[in-house]
Amino acid sequence: MPLLIAVVLAYLLGSIPFALVMSRAFGLADPRTYGSGNPGATNVLRSGNRTAAVLTLLLDAAKGMLVVMLASAHADPLFGASGVALVTLAVFAGHLFPVFIRFRGGKGVATAFGILFGLAWWLGLFVGAVWLAVAFAFRYASLASLVALVVAPCAYYLMVGVPQMTAALSIIAIAVIARHHVNIRKLLSGTESRIGQKATSS
Repeated sequence: MPLLIAVVLAYLLGSIPFALVMSRAFGLADPRTYGSGNPGATNVLRSGNRTAAVLTLLLDAAKGMLVVMLASAHADPLFGASGVALVTLAVFAGHLFPVFIRFRGGKGVATAFGILFGLAWWLGLFVGAVWLAVAFAFRYASLASLVALVVAPCAYYLMVGVPQMTAALSIIAIAVIARHHVNIRKLLSGTESRIGQKATSS
């Protein structure tokens, strides 16, 4: 029962669409109506409001980090490593398929990074450094996200090796790749928006 409650609460927290919350707070257009149509920090940035985008990024990451830290702190007496992995997947699934906006959520990158920082600060910093390196070199947020989150489960496995969480991080990486299928096509065709490029409303 404690595990079921934790999974449900993690999913509900993950479902909070901070991109919409921040857009409304700053008087911006719904992020689902322009750019990629994705309710996430990168698309909010395309509105031209950096403050709203940064707050979206931090809050989306915070929900992943908070859930993982709380689950890890109570793992042994309640539900163990497998339970922590399930709760981690629940908060991530909440962001991708939020109950509050008809299960059409973001691509999960910020929440995934929050999860990594919740697991270990060094893991978050390392994967973040990979993201920055790719983003600086190519100026594509989508490409940086894909590379970084593919690296994440590999780095975790080599440094920590907990199989349940390695599997969870691998599922997250696969989900991020799947959610970026349009971006992948645009990257291949050379039409993907670069970081900082303001998108027109659709």
